[in-house]
Amino acid sequence: MIKPLTIGSVTIPNNLILAPMAGVTDLPFRLLCKEQGAGLLCMEMVSAKAILYKNRNTEELLRIDENEHPVSLQLFGSDPDIIASIAAQIEERPFDILDLNMGCPVPKIVNNGEGSALMKDPLLAGKIIEKTVKAVKKPVTVKIRKGFSDADANAVEIAKIAQESGAAAIAVHGRTREQYYSGEADWEIIRKVKEAVSIPVIGNGDLRTPEDVVRMGRQTGCDGYMIARGAQGNPWIFRQILHYFETGEHLPKPDMEETAEMILRHARMMLEYKGEYTGIREIRKHAAWYTAGYPNSARLRGKINEVETYDELERLQF
Repeated sequence: MIKPLTIGSVTIPNNLILAPMAGVTDLPFRLLCKEQGAGLLCMEMVSAKAILYKNRNTEELLRIDENEHPVSLQLFGSDPDIIASIAAQIEERPFDILDLNMGCPVPKIVNNGEGSALMKDPLLAGKIIEKTVKAVKKPVTVKIRKGFSDADANAVEIAKIAQESGAAAIAVHGRTREQYYSGEADWEIIRKVKEAVSIPVIGNGDLRTPEDVVRMGRQTGCDGYMIARGAQGNPWIFRQILHYFETGEHLPKPDMEETAEMILRHARMMLEYKGEYTGIREIRKHAAWYTAGYPNSARLRGKINEVETYDELERLQF
């Protein structure tokens, strides 16, 4: 089940993929997941219009480190011409795969007709994919959901359109937009998509343990496994899954000492990348995820949320 995966002209060393997550999969976190064995790293989604209008905050989202290949850059938008034009404009940047977001459930994205709203307009979705594929030489992939709602769960239809439009692979999150991230992911829709297309299908939703990967593989036959919330506060998940498939044994959960070392290292990377003011504030949510489930974690999170500098964070008694 864990094996190399080829997407277009790109060969990924293993088929464990860090999902694109806004506000989470920035450069420091991606590098940590790469060290732990992630086969493909997906960047935070970037607005095609923001690049077009030269939004000053967008450049940070586009930064790529030479140590993170292969890496996938994700664009979102709803105008086929703008997305294709921007894709061609940025193709010289050092990403390996270009992904099109057709799954984001956030209201401000959906209300603009972007993200998962595109699943309500298969014709437009197809135009976006086709024009983008024609505009670039790098492989173009698409990330979708089960559907916008259970009443119109059209992932199979969109997947077929994506393949016909030239997409090199498709990732399917087994929840509808209306579900957001609640309830259970429907892996059956991933199986149906896999049976309907010949391009690689990547399963996404509720992958938190090695056993989850085994079950998804058996149930769906998917070609790759995209890990999202299972990696939050746990970049070790990739190492844990790889170890399980190599040995049949579970790696123990990192102890508090190892976790504290990772928090501090992650914080240093954040400060280097974003400066102390922003870096310290952004490490707080990661620290909350890192420490969940440990004794006295609620008290510790309270203290972490009060720190203003790296020195204060380092002085905490983890």
